Amino acid sequence: MGNDKTNMFVAIALSLVVLLGWNYFVAAPRVEQQRQANIQNQAAQQSPGVTPDGVPSPSPKEGGPAAPVAGTLPNAATGPIGRTEALARSPRIKIETPALAGSIALKGGRIDDIALKNYHETVDDKSPEIVLLSPAGTEAPYYAEFGWVGAAAGPLPTNDTVWTADGQTLGVNMPVTLSWDNGAGLVFKRILAVDDKYMFTVRDEVENKGANAVTLYPYSLVSRWGKPHTQGYYVLHEGMIGVLGGDGLQEYTYDHLAKEPAYGGAATKGKAWANVTGGFVGITDKYWAAAAIPDQTMSYTGAFTERTDGATKIYQASVRGDGRSIEPGATASTTQRLFAGAKEVNTINGYEKNLGIKQFDLMIDWGWFHFITKPMFRALDFFFHLFGNFGVAILIVTFCLKLLFLPIANRSYVSMAKMKAVQPEMTSIRERYKDDKMKQQQAMMELYKKEKINPVAGCWPVLVQIPVFFALYKVLFITIEMRHAPFFGWIQDLAAPDPTSIVNLFGLLPFAAPDFVHLGIWPIIMGVTMFVQMKMNPAPPDPVQAQIFTFMPIVFTFMLGSFPAGLVIYWAWNNTLSVTQQYVIMRRNGVKVELWDNLRNTFKRGGKTAPAKS
Repeated sequence: MGNDKTNMFVAIALSLVVLLGWNYFVAAPRVEQQRQANIQNQAAQQSPGVTPDGVPSPSPKEGGPAAPVAGTLPNAATGPIGRTEALARSPRIKIETPALAGSIALKGGRIDDIALKNYHETVDDKSPEIVLLSPAGTEAPYYAEFGWVGAAAGPLPTNDTVWTADGQTLGVNMPVTLSWDNGAGLVFKRILAVDDKYMFTVRDEVENKGANAVTLYPYSLVSRWGKPHTQGYYVLHEGMIGVLGGDGLQEYTYDHLAKEPAYGGAATKGKAWANVTGGFVGITDKYWAAAAIPDQTMSYTGAFTERTDGATKIYQASVRGDGRSIEPGATASTTQRLFAGAKEVNTINGYEKNLGIKQFDLMIDWGWFHFITKPMFRALDFFFHLFGNFGVAILIVTFCLKLLFLPIANRSYVSMAKMKAVQPEMTSIRERYKDDKMKQQQAMMELYKKEKINPVAGCWPVLVQIPVFFALYKVLFITIEMRHAPFFGWIQDLAAPDPTSIVNLFGLLPFAAPDFVHLGIWPIIMGVTMFVQMKMNPAPPDPVQAQIFTFMPIVFTFMLGSFPAGLVIYWAWNNTLSVTQQYVIMRRNGVKVELWDNLRNTFKRGGKTAPAKS
């Protein structure tokens, strides 16, 4: 009887395992696949030319080959046209703020012409301004679009719709209202506003003057035609970016997006996140970005897609809100935002705080070590506002870090000084037990214990310096505040390599140095300081190790020659402070500083190192 009960419970348990396994691995995935298929079918029924998330997806072939229209890319027969000609295809509203210049196309209602007035292509203020958004028809269209999708009486606004504006210029405290009547009972209004930086507020309204209720879905998107040039550094994300509610930060490079599964058709690939609240979606470059920001209190579907049409790829970050039922005589409205500008840290943080945009600070790629990189930037920014020079800020922050890690460094240098003082005894131990490595190591450990020496203490200054070095590198590389930030003399951009070159004797010879050779004045200064720092320490008894340590500064000099000048300045200054600190500690411990002796030995004929005295 007992065995029967046991068998029965085992059978029940096995049955439960089978049922749960079937539901988890087979039934649930099938339900999810069916749900996604339903979403795609519903989207396809809503309107032609939409992606499964329900927002428009333009095609370069729209408009035909003979007469390309605004909202289309010219085909191979016509080719791209100039920016001025593309802008002239539509009546426009001028955008004029302290930070932005550009226009909005009344045909389509797109924000497709944005230049950043405070940023230029080079350090020369007379060089062209950075152009962020460009209209369709140009070589690289890049724009933002807002509207409604769904089933309604009569047409909905499209990229061919010509809106009527109540003003000529959109500026700070100067909103503009666009209007359009579809002739079938729906009247659309779009109220546009912009602040003194890079944030547009777009309020879309629909008034139903017809006899039947309609359901419409608000959307916004950022679209980029053609894959842009990217820098391809692993420490920097460029491409699709978003924070999608509880799913958090989502980053897809252009190549990554191309590997996603088909999304509503063979020509479209991508991914969507349904029923999320809060956040944003957009496209980011190193210093600039454009992002669609939905109402932070309403749920929406966010998506990244790549559409291929012939040789053209269209990258799109989109938001589609939930349906709004509009009864006859009623009005529905939705408010969304568009960020289009420079990724300034304080500006981005201000938008997150003041507008309540969820995790908008992640628009800047602080990386996994944000707990180091963010404080590093804050410290640099603080001293920059005190002294007006980021190079000076780097010197001061480096000095402060030296003070912060002074106890660790002191213990390390004291241990190194003691190691130097007992070097004759260590040499004697090696000679005495040269044929017995075990006894040699035991004798060494007894000596370390007797003299209270930590043999690995000398590694701490280097280990501490590594995260600081990386944090500063990240800050210099990603923050726009460092872009074109001058130091003194020939360093006019701390985020770029030292522009001088030893090849043309730092500009004395009348020819330009090749781009593949980056060996300027500051990298050489850094190499000299590193060489001096190494010569402060006892020479390794192994001749091979001694040669490696001798040539290491040369290797680092060439390696860091192509790094940002601000990073090289930091390294040189840090080495100088370390040499000074080590010199003082060695003198306090009564240890002879044999810097000059080591330098003399290095530069003797043949570069031979003098043998250690026993």
